[in-house]
Amino acid sequence: MTYDSTVDWLYNQLPAYQNEGIIKYKLNLSTIESVCSYLGNPQSNFNSIHIAGTNGKGSSSHMISSVFQESGCKVGLYTSPHLIDFRERIKINGSKIPKSHVVKFVRDHKFFFEKNKISFFEMTVAMAFDYFSSSDVDLAVIETGMGGRLDATNILRPILSLITNVGLDHQEYLGKSLRKIANEKAGIIKKGIPVVISEYQKEIEDVFRKKARSLNSQIFYASDQTKFKKTDLRGTFQLKNLNGVVQAISLLKQYKIKDESIVKGLNNVKKNTGLLGRWETISEKPLTILDVGHNSDAFKEILKELKKINYSKLRLVLAFTKGKDYENILNQFPTNVSFYFCKLKSNRSQDMKKVFNYANKKKFDCKYFNSVDLAYENAHNDSKKTDLIFVGGSTFTISEFPRFNY
Repeated sequence: MTYDSTVDWLYNQLPAYQNEGIIKYKLNLSTIESVCSYLGNPQSNFNSIHIAGTNGKGSSSHMISSVFQESGCKVGLYTSPHLIDFRERIKINGSKIPKSHVVKFVRDHKFFFEKNKISFFEMTVAMAFDYFSSSDVDLAVIETGMGGRLDATNILRPILSLITNVGLDHQEYLGKSLRKIANEKAGIIKKGIPVVISEYQKEIEDVFRKKARSLNSQIFYASDQTKFKKTDLRGTFQLKNLNGVVQAISLLKQYKIKDESIVKGLNNVKKNTGLLGRWETISEKPLTILDVGHNSDAFKEILKELKKINYSKLRLVLAFTKGKDYENILNQFPTNVSFYFCKLKSNRSQDMKKVFNYANKKKFDCKYFNSVDLAYENAHNDSKKTDLIFVGGSTFTISEFPRFNY
């Protein structure tokens, strides 16, 4: 198998549950347990930090990885989804897993995967655990894919758990209310293992406290510390993530992380980890910003940041995946903006004509296009040098943006 054919097989041979709906959503961890048992339980061979949350878990994961890298540790990093290359999901000290390792892992275990109908996400998680174990990492930072309680990564017994925040997202899988979703995120809390909560939310505080108390787990809310306040990840909302990261690092005294490493790590996240798509400026005239924020809470923060910028006209290139509350998102915007809605190539794409029709009824200035490329091209052509173009709505929107399409 070549690398390309291997990745195609991972995507197409065993589609992820997102492609087939709720019926494919796993209701327990038995499958990932069977895979890891078959592999010799590689997840037990390294220390790990387990991170869940509606927003900010990817940024927090990369911040922590960067700090530990600056301290001289060999750090495994597992995140999802990826923007360009499947291998972005699995890195050690910022370097992607080798193509040869991906091919060998699938080739060696393909019979087992096919026989036992292992999902794309479970295979990817198992691949990461196996790679980190065989590479003898000092620490692995593991981000949940969705939720927490039933997420394949939750087979871990970490040395620390971190929950960034809770918002209304993936409701068809995690529950309709904030409390139900919080309960799913709280599922990563383990017996006797400390847990950090990055963002205090009064309405669900008791969910985390009750869960932690039942498992004799110490719970820590990130303090509004003043010692570390800067990161190369743009957006003031990153300070919430930063505070959680600093709180988490302060509890891991066995690693003896120095303040100098924290400062360097927080200010070299992109360089050390290769993180893309977080409030990323790709053009100045007109100012063009990309961000992977994809739910209502994320757009609240995005709007706060956009209001800080001086521009003549705001133009938004947006595409969403199925299940997003696009009405709530659009209703946050003033009526004097221009929307360029576009269809995604992914079969997870929302019917963007429905979004366009809704915006049209609301009297928004809006257009519809069949691709991200076309939407951006038209937004750019319509813009003055003093305008602002924002591109987002989904990780897929960013991955299909012309700059990344090579």
